[in-house]
Amino acid sequence: MTRPTRVAVVDDHPMVAEGIEAILESYDDIDVIATLSDGQQMIDRLDALSPDVILMDLNMPGLGGLSATEMILERRPDTRILVLSMHDTPEYVQTALSHGARGYILKDVPTDEIKTAIDTVMAGGRYLCTGAEDALSPDRAGREQLTNREQTILLQLAQGKSNKEVALALDISVRTVETHRKNIKRKLGISSTAGLTRYALEHGVLQGTGANL
Repeated sequence: MTRPTRVAVVDDHPMVAEGIEAILESYDDIDVIATLSDGQQMIDRLDALSPDVILMDLNMPGLGGLSATEMILERRPDTRILVLSMHDTPEYVQTALSHGARGYILKDVPTDEIKTAIDTVMAGGRYLCTGAEDALSPDRAGREQLTNREQTILLQLAQGKSNKEVALALDISVRTVETHRKNIKRKLGISSTAGLTRYALEHGVLQGTGANL
């Protein structure tokens, strides 16, 4: 028998967190392992809890959802993070996706849609609720935007640097570079380093960098 999907809920509104927990606990294939009130609590307990899916609020006191998402994915890249939010503007949706979230759910969606979202990301997909999908214009919905950090790493990789060289140049771990590299390839739909270099050339990423880089 397949083990239940381990889900953590991170939201600073107790009624929201408890409501979602009550909904999800009615499903035999989901185990709500924790309800937490901010991103730092999730990070502190990340290794102990080992969640498959995290339902993450964006706006919380202390460490917010976007920063927490990046930090969680640097440590455990396979964690699926679904953003829970009241905001349906393109900026919020796109920023959440660019930080590595696998999906975006508005807090007023029907309760069974949260379960659908969890099932979708567990199957390797991306899930946007109707309101979030509508917020993305057609030219932006097809391709996720690179974060500033990813653009910096793309530039370094396009110059022919190895993961280790990029890590040294940016003072980050090799594993972090590998995670960003994986996300860059996924977002751009490119499978090879040569393809990344070609993309950088075609989109002006390498223009004006100079011979000293």
